[in-house]
Amino acid sequence: MKRRIFSVLSLMVAATLPLQSALAQEKTLRIAMTASDIPSTTGMPNNGFEGMRFMGFPIFEGLIAFDLTTTGPVKLVPGLAEKWEQDPADKKTWVFHLRKGVKFHDGSVFDADAVIWNMERFWNKDAPQFEPAATGITRARLPLLKSYKKIDDSTVSFTTTIDASFFQWMVPYLLFASPTAWEKGGKDWGKVQLAPAGTGPFQITSVVQRQSVTLVKNKDYWDPKRMPKVDKVLLLPIPEANTRLAALRAGQVDWIEVPPPDGIPSLKQAGFVLSTGSYPHVWPWIFNMAAKDSPLKDVRVRQALNYCIDRSAIVGLLNGTAEPSVGWLKPSDPAFGHPKNMYTFDAAKGKKLLAEAGFDDKKPLSIKVMVSTSGSGQMLPLPMNEALQENLKSACNVDVKVDAVEWQVLLNVGRVEPDSKQLNGAMALNVSSPSSDAGAMYRYFAAANFSPNGFNFPQWKDDEFEADFKMLGDATDEATYTKYYAAAHERLVDNPPWLYIVHDLNPRAFSKKVKGFVSPQSWFVDLTMVDLQ
Repeated sequence: MKRRIFSVLSLMVAATLPLQSALAQEKTLRIAMTASDIPSTTGMPNNGFEGMRFMGFPIFEGLIAFDLTTTGPVKLVPGLAEKWEQDPADKKTWVFHLRKGVKFHDGSVFDADAVIWNMERFWNKDAPQFEPAATGITRARLPLLKSYKKIDDSTVSFTTTIDASFFQWMVPYLLFASPTAWEKGGKDWGKVQLAPAGTGPFQITSVVQRQSVTLVKNKDYWDPKRMPKVDKVLLLPIPEANTRLAALRAGQVDWIEVPPPDGIPSLKQAGFVLSTGSYPHVWPWIFNMAAKDSPLKDVRVRQALNYCIDRSAIVGLLNGTAEPSVGWLKPSDPAFGHPKNMYTFDAAKGKKLLAEAGFDDKKPLSIKVMVSTSGSGQMLPLPMNEALQENLKSACNVDVKVDAVEWQVLLNVGRVEPDSKQLNGAMALNVSSPSSDAGAMYRYFAAANFSPNGFNFPQWKDDEFEADFKMLGDATDEATYTKYYAAAHERLVDNPPWLYIVHDLNPRAFSKKVKGFVSPQSWFVDLTMVDLQ
């Protein structure tokens, strides 16, 4: 069976790579992703943040960007806007001054009209360019956006629904595609996928569904300091970890996402390069609290599950490529706060809380969790969830049924109603998430973002959290911002809408030819820094 998988991979790579003679003349970086298919290519990729990592930011850009050039905490830097400010007279209004001289890959000009055209693409269902597949992703990542306006050819403004000092952290996720490419594609987003155009350092030249995407260096990129060092990037969806490992060992790829933990020692012995680093990522179960008769409505049940799991065992399973999670943020984060509950593996306390909620050996708690087979940030979802299943049964007599689905299916059900048939009775979803900033916290936990309109799948509402977040949104200095950010996080721990399991350490493996890679404290990477030698 392994030989058959390997043979299929060999044929796939052979079919998509240029001729060896051409390869000798140019640098082609080959990356094995965890996705099972190519993320969508129109300028707002699906497949979660792995889609944004490889098919988003390298090709399409936002008004604000993340600085991914260091291993320190990520900062916001100018992107397609040279500068931006919150209107001092109206905190709900943000003004963006656009960079001049920027062109899309097809040669058309990026300006305020292109910005407004894209905003209509995402927010106006009556616009000819409205793109249903992308609009849900974009709106969910900018849930505060109320309106947008062109001020002049190089200036636009956005208005938010509330005062939100953290809104600027949402703006990088708004990416811009060429209106001209849409016109040339017959005003059909399905056809645009074959010839999309952004403004980024790489551009898409070839798409073979379920096989590969080829990116080439944008030689006319507006920022010469970020000119790519490689000529091409070949992206391959290889969802099975051991198949990715085999491809790296055979020299068929140069870089793999998430190597299998049990293969890491042998990779090091063979001279491959392993990269890990702490970054804002949490691997949880997201509770379905709002479903009819959900046992997770009771905070004691949610707290109990957080005491019943052995996080160190999961870290061991992952060969040390993760660290225990006892909240949305890490305890080392200044905004972690001082919650009343510090979750450890304490089965006795967990069983006591379950008994208080009406669940004991005669009436054990039984839940179903929907998981993925692979995917962005999902690490090793099947063995990890099987370990949790055994852990919860042996420690606290909790019966867990695991329902495995494809990654994009899992992402889709995270936006449905609590009793939707699509959930198949699931009381939790295992969807990894960013824990990067207050903007992300608002998206996942504010009452305004209940599913299906936003990312608050549990439909969790905590009055103290809401009050703290209002103060955070009004903050104008760092100390006040951090104070209320921490207070809001304390509520996420003491009234948990999620089961906090581990924080990923972002493992990757490379051939020795790969140089210049930097592992930022982010879900994303800067491919322009990577070279092949």
